[in-house]
Amino acid sequence: MEAAPEITQEVIKRHALSTRLWHWTNAFVATILLMSGLMIFNAHPRLYWGDFGSREDYAWLQIDDTRTTGFVRIGSASVETTGVLGLSLDANDNVRRMAFPSWATITTGYDLGAARRWHFAFAWVFALGLTAFMLMSLVNGHIRKDLHVRRAEWNPRALWRDIKNHARLRFGDDHGAGHYNIMQKFSYIGVIFILLPLLILTGITMSPAMNTAWPWLLDVFGGRQSARSLHFIAAALMALFVVVHLIMVLLSGPINGIRSMIAGRHVATPKPDKAGDLA
Repeated sequence: MEAAPEITQEVIKRHALSTRLWHWTNAFVATILLMSGLMIFNAHPRLYWGDFGSREDYAWLQIDDTRTTGFVRIGSASVETTGVLGLSLDANDNVRRMAFPSWATITTGYDLGAARRWHFAFAWVFALGLTAFMLMSLVNGHIRKDLHVRRAEWNPRALWRDIKNHARLRFGDDHGAGHYNIMQKFSYIGVIFILLPLLILTGITMSPAMNTAWPWLLDVFGGRQSARSLHFIAAALMALFVVVHLIMVLLSGPINGIRSMIAGRHVATPKPDKAGDLA
């Protein structure tokens, strides 16, 4: 009886050091920005379009309470959210009439001034980190090699095939781990080059000091309140992206996924039919 052939593992280079550093720094910074941003939103939990907005004006989104129930209203549609949004209990079981609960905000108690300081300080880290990442991605070829959408990938059949594979939780062979599929490319391009810059620019637009220096931003985004609405929507989409990203990591193999983002290497094991007869 012949001995089963040895299965050799192949180590595939996955992420450059600059990508890994930016990823983990951004994960921490984005968490601080989201939680401090929710506290800032608690100060006035309504969103408007245009230049101005007050409690007397129509808000397209409102997270509030009726003193007995919490609710979220978008347009004319309203959903009760008692215990989660609008009205909830704090760690001491005291009723808290805030849009977002204390566990989701920085600070946990209401402190608009502290939340703004946290938000503005880490916003600089966020903006400078994105700029540095983009420059390094141009230098090390990350954009050209990993994010560039090639002509064959625009084929409708290829796009539809990749969508179906994701829906069926088929993520391909380990040996394709060194390359992004078309869904990953579209997601990362959308986040890095559209969503993150939108967050930064709309944040700048809400600053009165920056309005003096760059007044054209108010025209681009349709007013300070429109910029605030777009900022909130972009933050919500970013949070959704993170949730989907984490789910995909868990479904496609968390050990390799985390290893590749820490050490920059993906360990691939050949399938039995490629390694020989193992029977």
